[in-house]
Amino acid sequence: MGHPDAMSVTGMAWSALLVAAVIPAALRALRRSPLWDRIGVPAPLALPLLVLAHAWSVLGDLVGLRPPGGALVTEPLLLITAVLFWLPVLAYTRHRLDDIGRCLYLFLAAPLLDLPAVAAIAAGHSTAGLAMIVGMLPLGITAAALTWSWVNREEREARSLALPTSGGDPLGR
Repeated sequence: MGHPDAMSVTGMAWSALLVAAVIPAALRALRRSPLWDRIGVPAPLALPLLVLAHAWSVLGDLVGLRPPGGALVTEPLLLITAVLFWLPVLAYTRHRLDDIGRCLYLFLAAPLLDLPAVAAIAAGHSTAGLAMIVGMLPLGITAAALTWSWVNREEREARSLALPTSGGDPLGR
């Protein structure tokens, strides 16, 4: 197996963390910006854009598709598509997904975004590929947290509807 240099491993991890943690944190902080509604796209477009940009960024060198300028071209494109990807989840736009949509969207995205890292591992770049997978873990954690929050909110709402409104016996006796 090939061993990529430390900069490549660091670059893969940092790129993944930007996509999976830094950009969503920034968007969450700025989620009410009117800019997001102007640039946002529907989730069915945002997801494949990110998956393709991510695959190009990660696998460009391996398959000979890296553009002149390399990461100076692919990384800004990756960051732009990451912003578009997170907008339906985090921002208040016309394209915002409902709770179940956000959960499904993120759980679908996680393995799709790991596929290029798996390909890098298969091509002999195991350390860099693993760095990318670990760097993408915040996406899966976000998906799990959103799901947990949604399920708890649904349960609270169901319980509040089931409670008697007139101080009667809560067991219905």
